[in-house]
Amino acid sequence: MRSRETYLAFTAIFLIALIWGYNWVVMKVALQDSAPLLFAALRVVLSTPVLLLFLIMQKRSLALPPLIYILPYGLLQSTGFVGATLLALEYAGAGKTAILVYMMPIWLMLFAWPVLGERLHGLQIPALVLALLGLVVILEPWQAGSSPWQGPFFAILSGVSWAASAIWHKRFMPKGQDLITATFWQASIGGLALLIAALVLEGWQVRWTDPFIAALAYNVVPGTALAYVLWLFALRHLPSGVAGIATLLAPLIGVLAAWLQLGERPSLWEAIGMAAIFSALILVSWQHLRPKEESLVLTTQD
Repeated sequence: MRSRETYLAFTAIFLIALIWGYNWVVMKVALQDSAPLLFAALRVVLSTPVLLLFLIMQKRSLALPPLIYILPYGLLQSTGFVGATLLALEYAGAGKTAILVYMMPIWLMLFAWPVLGERLHGLQIPALVLALLGLVVILEPWQAGSSPWQGPFFAILSGVSWAASAIWHKRFMPKGQDLITATFWQASIGGLALLIAALVLEGWQVRWTDPFIAALAYNVVPGTALAYVLWLFALRHLPSGVAGIATLLAPLIGVLAAWLQLGERPSLWEAIGMAAIFSALILVSWQHLRPKEESLVLTTQD
């Protein structure tokens, strides 16, 4: 019989999927009152005091990790991933952006081959083919010039940056490094870089409306602090591959929420491409659930 903690862990996974999935709509709404990089910066910077409070309450180390590890990690995870995500949402729909960003496991497999020596095998090969076919169908290159390219470009860049941050984290994380401490410092470094970029490139373009404040609060509290605590609880009581199902459900919820709330109904080609990419993610997740299958433990704040 499953323990009470296991049932709670599955509940946590479901809540994480809801939080991260619906956040695509929340972020899209926030961009009505803010420039994209500025909202990305505020989201990351304001999450750091929450993480700091959690570290203090848990009596964890606040020591700065080695800069050779934490600086690139912060620039890839917070600056690159979060910044490119909000730029993608500026130009494309929330549902389409969610699917393209969550192609991250596909880029992760490709990067892990030359960097970590993890060759593609099993279900990863058909997953790669399906995902790339889905990407081509969504981009519709046979209709060049008929739709903006900026959104898909930044969405793909976001997923690539996310995957690169996971590879860097796995390759260079010091032995015994506390994960929450690393998250706090990478968010601090990446958030500061985002804020500087936003002020230089966009200026202070923000209107403090009620919807914007609510969206920002959603990203800082449930979207970051609560989701991260739930994620750690799930990882403690479930295999990493099972816990990673949250990253599979989140884009699906994002597509459905954008359809219902924002009226973003995918075109036929977009629907076919999304289905292909989602099928590829299912194959990757199934590969990780197989006995003795090792997988990268991925963290995200979306």
